[in-house]
Formats: sequence, C-alpha cells, structure tokens
Amino acid sequence: MNRPGGKYPIRFGTDGWRGVISDDFTFANVRLVAQAVADHLTEQGQAEKGLVVGFDTRFLSDRYAIEVSRVLATNGIQVYLTKSDCPTPALSYAITNLGAAGGVMITASHNPPRYNGLKLKASFGGSMMPDDTQRIQERLEILVTKEGYQPSLMDYEAALAGKSISRIDPLPAYLDHIQSLVNLELIGQSRLRVAVDPMYGAARGYVKAFLQEAGCYAREIHGEMNPGFGGLHPEPIGRNLEGLMDLVAAGPYDVGLATDGDGDRIGAVDATGRFVDPQTIFCLVLRHLVEERRLSGAVVKTVSTTQAANVMAEGYGLPLFETPVGFNHICVLILKNDVLIGGEESGSITIKGHMPDADGILMALLLVEIMATHGEPLRLIIEEMMREIGPFRYAREDLPLGSFSREGLLDRLVEEAPARIAGVKVAGVGNTDGVKYYLQDESWLLIRPSGTEPLLRIYAEGRSWDQVERLLAEGRSLAGL
Repeated sequence: MNRPGGKYPIRFGTDGWRGVISDDFTFANVRLVAQAVADHLTEQGQAEKGLVVGFDTRFLSDRYAIEVSRVLATNGIQVYLTKSDCPTPALSYAITNLGAAGGVMITASHNPPRYNGLKLKASFGGSMMPDDTQRIQERLEILVTKEGYQPSLMDYEAALAGKSISRIDPLPAYLDHIQSLVNLELIGQSRLRVAVDPMYGAARGYVKAFLQEAGCYAREIHGEMNPGFGGLHPEPIGRNLEGLMDLVAAGPYDVGLATDGDGDRIGAVDATGRFVDPQTIFCLVLRHLVEERRLSGAVVKTVSTTQAANVMAEGYGLPLFETPVGFNHICVLILKNDVLIGGEESGSITIKGHMPDADGILMALLLVEIMATHGEPLRLIIEEMMREIGPFRYAREDLPLGSFSREGLLDRLVEEAPARIAGVKVAGVGNTDGVKYYLQDESWLLIRPSGTEPLLRIYAEGRSWDQVERLLAEGRSLAGL
C-alpha cells in the first residue's frame, strides 16, 4: 500500500493505529483517518447515532481530537467530544450509555511519550471488529491516492454553537456503573491505605476518587498534567514503577496501584514494595469471582497469558479459550459466549457484567476489594493462591529490531523447532500469534514480533525464576539475537 512520494504510513495494528508524533502521526494523517471513519459510518447507515471522541494526556491529543471532531461534523455525524482528557474505559462506557455508533480515542496507550495513536471503538464499547477496521483501512487507500486531498473541516466554534459537536463529561455515568461492579462499602470498611500511580495518564484522579468516596486513604503520585510523562514510559510494569515501589515500601501503605497512559491496564505493588504483575492480578480476580461471588463462565486469555489460568479454569470446571494477542480477539469471544473474565498478560482485563473492553481502573478497585475480603496483606493472599495452584514465574523481554522478515522468522521458528528447551521436552508448538513452545512441565516460551512497536517480544513462564531465565536465554538464541 503506497502513497505518492513514499510509503503510506497509516496502518492499523492489534489495537488501532499508532505513530511517532510529527513523523507519521500528523494532523494531515489524523484527518484522513477521520474521513475514512466518517465514510464507513455513513455507508453503514449509522451516522445519526454519532460518535464519542476522547483523548489522553499526550502532547497535542486534545488538538487531534478536535480535528477528528471537525471532520466528523462536516460529514453530518453527531460528535460527543469529552470536555477533558479521559481514560479509554470511561470513553467506552460513554458509547454504550449514549447509544452511539462507536468512538474514537486519541491515545497511544502504554507506548513511550513520542508516540500518539488512535483507537476505534464499536457500539458495544469494545474494540471495533477486524472486518470494520479493514474496511476503514481500504477507504484510506482510496483517499491517499487523491493527490493533495485533505478532508473538509467544520469551523469548531460554529460546530459547538450548532450542537454538531457537544462537549460531554463521561465521569459521572462511568462512576455509577463501576459502583455496580465493586463493593465500595466493603472497601471503605477495610480502611486500607492505598498509593495510586496513574503514570501521568488519563486515569489520573479516577482511582483516587473512587477510593476516597469509599472511605479509604488514597494518595496519588504522577497525577498532574505532563504530556511528556515526566520521562516515564507509561506502561505499569516493574521497571517503570520505581517511584511507586519506593513510596509503598517506605509506608504506611497497604498496596500501590498503577494504570497506563489511557487507563485500560493495571499493575500493582504489595506493601513490601514488590511488583505484582498483571498475570497474578488476573488469577486473583478469577479466584475472587468464583470463590467469593459464586460466578461462572468461560475464561478467555491470550497466548502470552499465564498457564496458571489454565490450571485454575480446569480446577473450577470452566471452559477456557486462548486467543492471539490483542483485546479485540477477546472481545469477539465475549460477544459470542458467556465469559466470566477475559484478559492479557499486559494487564488488559475485563469481567462479566462490564463492557467487553479492558479496564485498569476497575481491576485496581477489585484488587482492593480482594484485600478487604480476606483482611490480609496482598503478599499473603498471593502466597495462599500459589499454594493451591503451584508456583508460576513469568517474565518478558522486549528487544529492539530493525527491518526484518516477520514471516521468515516465524516460519523458521516452526520449521526448526527444538525437541527440548531448557532441558524440558517440547510437547507442542503453536503459531496462533508468534510461535509458542509448550513444554511438558506446563512451562512455555513465546517469541512474537510486536504489533504496535518495532520490537521482538520474548515471553517465558516456568516453575522457578531460574527456569524462566534459561527459557528467555534460549528464546534469544532461537530468534538469532
């Protein structure tokens, strides 16, 4: 797919389109995407239902959102534009609450500050289906062939005056909805002391507001507006959460909670300052839903998500589905099945009764509810769970790559699959997304090119940290790195 004068840069990946600000993520390209979305919506006969447009805290996100809104309004599409930055889960709920045809979220989620991006949401609040995304991609191909073409833009002030663009606050309705999914009364009674790190992202103020309303003491760090994220990489994983770890370890806090750039991912820190990865959080929530709330349904996870979920699902007698990486795949199964919980190793998780979309804010609150239910430190709750299912240790490495043949690498990894890895027999090889080696002792190794960044991701899970390190080393060797 080419454009006059060079390669066409707008390409949708596993979760929308992302690019480097002022490089390929430009106002001109954002307008082209908005026009393609408008054309698709008009073709589907959904224009009158309108679209919700939101934005995160990144550099120029508010301006990009206004430009999207102006293009949509010119095409006769009612626009509900958030009054300020908002987390993706709040935008997703606003879509269903307003009965809109879908939404556009300006965000690069957990990517570094130099990136921005655009997520497309469907009428049910989850990721737009691949077929619809593909049609929008095809419309982009048509638009880009028009030499010098740029969409028409409605004057912003005129659009506001004529109500073509309405500014909305998605927080009140979202707060009401979340309260139906979390036991805030129990959380308040626990009097837990919570440190919150939104990582300068769009969830700033949200988790803190919920907890304070419930009656907990909550302190937020990195909650001010900072489009450069203070130099942080806004992904809530251990190496990015030193500030939160140090704060919690110094006390007096029972837990630390972190969300990513647009609030749809979760990470945590226990009272000792130790990172609690999303894999563990997924299992804790699954256990809570089954054993405390007495709920049932399928467990849906991506190929990169912990095998502990498989063990738990089997123990509870629940069906389990494994999908490619990308929450859109989880969303498809949620729409077609009775799903109890769905999630990814990245911390993108949702539960029954919520939208089919990831919500780091909800997961943060559920983690506090779990602690309040047990009346024990998070560390002890995790240890108890691990005694029940056995120890699982997980790690991921992200290795920068230049140009390479994705297909060539994956084909080679399948064709040259070893008989043993780290001394354990390979029981099976899967290529649902990347190449995954399933080992006989329930450990595994996954080698997968990222769908959003120029990275090769190597994932490993084993029964000990030593085994995980050996698996990662073999992964690098198999990938030729």
